[in-house]
Amino acid sequence: MATPSLQPARLIAGRLALDFANLTPTAHDLSWGEFVAFLVAARVTGEERARHLRPLAENEPQAVDGVLLKMLRLRESLRAIFSATCEKRSFPRVWAEPINEILRITEGHDELMMVDGVWRLQFLAREESLDWLLAAVARSAAELLAEGPESPIRRCANSACRLFFYDDSRTHRRRWCSMSVCGNRHKVASFLHRKSAHRREN
Repeated sequence: MATPSLQPARLIAGRLALDFANLTPTAHDLSWGEFVAFLVAARVTGEERARHLRPLAENEPQAVDGVLLKMLRLRESLRAIFSATCEKRSFPRVWAEPINEILRITEGHDELMMVDGVWRLQFLAREESLDWLLAAVARSAAELLAEGPESPIRRCANSACRLFFYDDSRTHRRRWCSMSVCGNRHKVASFLHRKSAHRREN
């Protein structure tokens, strides 16, 4: 059975941690190549650095396996936390431990970097272990949780989608992860339903 491929075009959540939580929402463990592809798509790392990271799955398999385990633990923790937040439920402190674990390991600082001709604020970890790849995600998650229970974290109203997103719309009533995808599908379905109802009435 083929491994599902990562689709960078679906990085539409508006916050790095939410896009990370949206990765492979079905029961599929992310591969190292997919994780690196996400980091590039989300601009956590550049393509030049990614070229050095990709071969590590063969060259340093134990180090890569260690990071993948932490990555999967972080992702599942974020999915549980964000689900609870969407439903206005509290969650136990232990759920936040994977975030704090990464934050403790990857102390560092922000620095302005020129990336593809554009200035970007990037986090530089103090230590250059592979764990630093998760630092920006953990920090993004911590910032979201620090917003408190009123943080506008939402889930797509499309029951077949259910991706997380950050609702920074003016009215805070956004329902879809993307108007061009799920929002448009809903409009088309509603139109066809009304058309069908109209025909039955006539």
